[in-house]
Amino acid sequence: MRALKLVQHMKQNADGMSEGLLRRIRESDKCRELSRLVQADEHKQYASGIYRDLTNWLSAETSSVIEQHFVTLGERRAQQRVPFSDVFWAACIARDYLWDYMQQECLIEEPVEFWGGVNLLYSLNKFFDRVLYLTLIGYQKVGKGELTALPA
Repeated sequence: MRALKLVQHMKQNADGMSEGLLRRIRESDKCRELSRLVQADEHKQYASGIYRDLTNWLSAETSSVIEQHFVTLGERRAQQRVPFSDVFWAACIARDYLWDYMQQECLIEEPVEFWGGVNLLYSLNKFFDRVLYLTLIGYQKVGKGELTALPA
């Protein structure tokens, strides 16, 4: 049952989770430039996408599931001149928000078996590490002039 309950909760509550995440990011002093430089509707799109991508990744655990999305995100944020520290901190907030969500909604109702919980946490960390790595690749591409055409 690894991650099944979490995935089900995330799919059922995706809108509320993305709104809560967006609120935390916009309230964070460490994401001030991100909030100033990225319009709310675009930011909301990415906030909702991160948990959708996570549920897809938990099913397959292959980088190809998330690679293009987060490389493009890195390119876009670099073009928008958002400091990478803000982007990095927003991903940290997303991870913390998910952890808080799991504690409140999933783990309390029916505790996960010890090793299943350990495996789930390991997978979550792997996902967010890859998100940050792939976003950084997008930043680096912009710095090297390797930018691909991005949708508006």
